[in-house]
Amino acid sequence: MSHVLHDIEKQIVKVLQSGPNLIEEQISDITNLSMDQVRRGVEWLRQKKLAEVHESINISYSLGKNGLDSLKNGLPERRLVTLVQDGPKTFDEIRSSLHGLDFNAAIAHAKKNDWINIEKTDTGSKISIKEDPTRTREEDLIESIGEKTVPAGPTGILAQSALQSLLDRPDFIIEREVKTKKVYLTATGKKINLKKSDSNAIDVEADVPHVHAARIHPLNDTINEIRDTFVHLGFTEITGNLSQSSFWNFDALFTPQDHPARELQDTFYLKNLNAKQLATPTQIKNVSNAHKKGWRYYWDVQEAKKMVLRTHTTCVTIKHLADKKPDEARIFSLGRVFRNEKLSFKHLAEFNQVEGVVVGKHITLRDLMGIQKEFYRKIGLTKVKFWPTFFPYTEPSLQSMVYNEKLGKWIELFGMGIFRPEVTKPLGITKPVLAWGGGIERIAMLKFGLDDVREFYNNNLSWLRTATKCQ
Repeated sequence: MSHVLHDIEKQIVKVLQSGPNLIEEQISDITNLSMDQVRRGVEWLRQKKLAEVHESINISYSLGKNGLDSLKNGLPERRLVTLVQDGPKTFDEIRSSLHGLDFNAAIAHAKKNDWINIEKTDTGSKISIKEDPTRTREEDLIESIGEKTVPAGPTGILAQSALQSLLDRPDFIIEREVKTKKVYLTATGKKINLKKSDSNAIDVEADVPHVHAARIHPLNDTINEIRDTFVHLGFTEITGNLSQSSFWNFDALFTPQDHPARELQDTFYLKNLNAKQLATPTQIKNVSNAHKKGWRYYWDVQEAKKMVLRTHTTCVTIKHLADKKPDEARIFSLGRVFRNEKLSFKHLAEFNQVEGVVVGKHITLRDLMGIQKEFYRKIGLTKVKFWPTFFPYTEPSLQSMVYNEKLGKWIELFGMGIFRPEVTKPLGITKPVLAWGGGIERIAMLKFGLDDVREFYNNNLSWLRTATKCQ
């Protein structure tokens, strides 16, 4: 059988016939073809069933900035127990040696390892050592990686739990994924006689060029559908800034100032930037008193002034309610939020969230469940149930679950509840407030049958062009 081959295809076939199973970069080096030419030629050969492409992902690990610092000076928790080895020390004494993030991380992980005791005294908290701390797997792992790049797999990284622990800590371990495409000739491709193949003839059976009509990104499709659904249910959209003061992002929602969610590991702070105007004097005073009464600590207004990239859209809705104090309202907010997360198949550092709020005199949790069911029904999710759960600023709180037919299991979706009195009363909100919300990417994953949230941002044109709008 005679094959019509382009000169690029001929060069690739010649290389693979003499040295089979090469990656695209190797083909480029040997033939002096550009990577773009190699990819194009390999795709032509693949369509003619003369070649196959096998894609593999190689993962490797190296130490980040904090990991290299720990290699040299020890983990923050190890430095902490070394400081208190000769006797108890106050927080201030330890802070002078462990600054900022190191101090918070040292306390948290030393407590987790059960290495220290924290005793509150009249002059402040003191830290003492429980017993001589044994060496941890995390320390062994940091030493084994050192300044090298280590491959994943049984011959590479040691303890999986220690690896995950260090991956969850910022800049301790850097995970790198390298995709390689290995090209093979099929049985037919191996038998091609390049001297007899025709490079001038016109292949009348060749496919015509594909024309791809413009379309909206699938994630934007989902966002538009959710926005339309809220409007059809009688809700009005409100908007707010992506950057917010800690007062509205945390304090107004009764989140204590020493809560783990407010640390650098979970929240993006805007460096050297404080809010010039937090709220009204009455709002600040009432929120401060609520924290002092509920959490029994000194509420620091300077902490509330720190600017953050908003971690949820609730900061927008609570400020709207505090300023307008409506007797009745149906509002929703939709937009980007930010969390200092390790990127994975289910977590992003920047994603979209939607939140709905209903204010009224006689509204109940049953009303909230009814609205949720109607919302899900309108976007095509019909099997819904609710579980009791805990959220910091609602009580009672529920978790909505929807059934995924493709996966054959129940999936957690939106959180919901009634705002606690500690949230509403300080801001002068007298009527019950129903609230619910969650990540839009999670709904989009269900609608488009994806198991990795990163697919929405990979710019995979093949998937983007073929994803069906209505799922």
